[in-house]
Amino acid sequence: MNVCHKCRKEIADDFFVGRQTQCPFCGYDLHCCMNCSFYDSGAYNDCRESQAERVLDKTRSNFCDFFLFRSGDKSSVSAASGAKDNLEALFKKS
Repeated sequence: MNVCHKCRKEIADDFFVGRQTQCPFCGYDLHCCMNCSFYDSGAYNDCRESQAERVLDKTRSNFCDFFLFRSGDKSSVSAASGAKDNLEALFKKS
């Protein structure tokens, strides 16, 4: 099962994700680092693929040849995102 990083809705496994493909539910780019199985916020350049070129905006469509849609359950994606949102809330100015 594939899940959009933005809206957390399921994307069919057989749904083709090209460079400019957008989520059918929220319209965000699907071929982006945040949806890639190599994305790791703790890794160098936030990517576990050592040959991938650096991408600055992880939420926008890119030309990475190593893109592989992150598969996993909805709860793990939501839990990771929820933890990040909580951390960002700590540093917001009131």
